[in-house]
Amino acid sequence: MKIISWNVNSVRARIDNVTDYIKENKPDILLLQEIKTQNENFPSDAFKKYGYDSYVFGQKSYNGVAILSKFPIKNVSNDFIDDELKQSRVIKGEILLKKKKIEIFNIYVPNGNPVETEKYSYKKKWLKQFVSKIQKKLLKSSNIIIAGDFNIIPEEIDVYDFKRYENDALGKLEIRKKYRELLNLGFKDIFRLKNKNKQEYTFWDYFAGSWQKNFGMRIDHFLLSNNLIENVVSIKINKKPRSKIKPSDHTPIELQIN
Repeated sequence: MKIISWNVNSVRARIDNVTDYIKENKPDILLLQEIKTQNENFPSDAFKKYGYDSYVFGQKSYNGVAILSKFPIKNVSNDFIDDELKQSRVIKGEILLKKKKIEIFNIYVPNGNPVETEKYSYKKKWLKQFVSKIQKKLLKSSNIIIAGDFNIIPEEIDVYDFKRYENDALGKLEIRKKYRELLNLGFKDIFRLKNKNKQEYTFWDYFAGSWQKNFGMRIDHFLLSNNLIENVVSIKINKKPRSKIKPSDHTPIELQIN
């Protein structure tokens, strides 16, 4: 089973790139973040043509997450956390994999910049609540996948110039500690597990030739609970979509499990 996570930075603006990706890579499940559209305007029909059902938690002009799947997704919900700003940032559902019930969380963590503003406070509160809720969830379910745009640079190796970001909302120590807290509950960062010292990125800004200079960062992640590690076949970052015309500033990260 191929499960893909991709911040598309507006699903309607990137619809051609997304459908091209689907035709070429044939994912079983595609987790989208920052869809920037309300549920009723989500292009479900475009994806239905390729065999995908759409499960959407949208928001006008901002945020938004969605799951596209060729397989039934059960118990879909968008109320996992009590978001004080009512932003569309988490959608979860359940799949079956060889009789294992797996809960998938597709998340879009707040950016949090500028630091020392309410945006940063919101990010900290959001992460604190999410970690707490996941800790409770693990008491009932030991098969969990958390994927999406975390807006967190886990380690120095995960950005082209860490010094530039150590006081940024993506790289501050207290934010990276929240990521570590999540791992310590019983998860593995699958890309880093499989690539101990590999420096690859999932995001390149649109400005200052960041893509051409490879000035990127790894902020999109797949975290799997320890029970699922044995199911991992491969994980990779597919840079090709970032080189397309009118691309998202993120590129897909691809997990294969069996």
